[in-house]
Amino acid sequence: MQFTGFDIIIPVLVILVVLILFAGIKTVSQGYNYTVERFGRYTRTLTPGLNLIIPFIDRVGAKMNMMEQVLDVPTQEVITRDNATVAVDGIAFYQILNAAQAAYQVSNLQNAILTLTMTNIRSVMGSMDLDELLSNRDHINERLLRIVDEAAHVWGIKVTRVEIKDINPPANLVESMARQMMAERNKRAQILEAEGLKQAQVLEAEGRKEAAFRDAEARERAAEAEARATQVVSEAIAKGDLQALNYFVAQKYTEALGRVASANNSKLVLMPLEASSLIGSLGGIGQIAKEVFRDGATGVEPQRRGARPPAITPPPGSEGT
Repeated sequence: MQFTGFDIIIPVLVILVVLILFAGIKTVSQGYNYTVERFGRYTRTLTPGLNLIIPFIDRVGAKMNMMEQVLDVPTQEVITRDNATVAVDGIAFYQILNAAQAAYQVSNLQNAILTLTMTNIRSVMGSMDLDELLSNRDHINERLLRIVDEAAHVWGIKVTRVEIKDINPPANLVESMARQMMAERNKRAQILEAEGLKQAQVLEAEGRKEAAFRDAEARERAAEAEARATQVVSEAIAKGDLQALNYFVAQKYTEALGRVASANNSKLVLMPLEASSLIGSLGGIGQIAKEVFRDGATGVEPQRRGARPPAITPPPGSEGT
């Protein structure tokens, strides 16, 4: 069987068409975008799925990862505003939003982001004191994110986060900070102790003041009660009631005896008195008072100076032993 030229051309054309179709069909994976270049010039972007291009005229340029990516920022030394040297490292997260800009606006995108981040870390942290650097990490992260994202926006990317991982001062500086912290805590402890002592003294003084006020008030009320009792006895005597005088004198006499008996320097007390003697004495005192008030009421002239007062006859059995 002889093959003609036509029989040979047909299979060749079929194979060529199949090859052209395979060359024009492009499959893009999820999370990626491909740029298309026609004769070296960017024309369009291929999205995930099945895409067609013109074979031998169009070609795939850059394959861009559209997922969020992480970039490790290596350790670098930063000199703070107060001339303290610290070692700092960090991490940055970014995502490509425009594949064409990320591919053609900057060369080596990751290196550009890394250099930009490290430069701004030195700028931001170098404008702060060491104490601010250690206590305001959130503020540093926020400021870095704002600056880096604004600078990288023209590259078609979005910087989502910039985080400072470690801030490591030198060993001698850490030791100095520890001593400073200890001194500050000792100072606070001493201040609190002094405040507590002051408050205790104030409360003690207020307590003494209150006690003195209460004592003075008690003495004042006791004096008023004593004056009132004396007034009542005086009024009773003026009315001729000698029992009130007897009771008043007996009460004072008994209280005096009680104080004598309870004195600290008295170990033994001898009382040459009997109950009848005490009652007889009180009766005699009452008789004297009665005569004095009666004489004053009737206008009798008092006795001459030097005259002997009437004798008080004690009741039987009042003689002392």
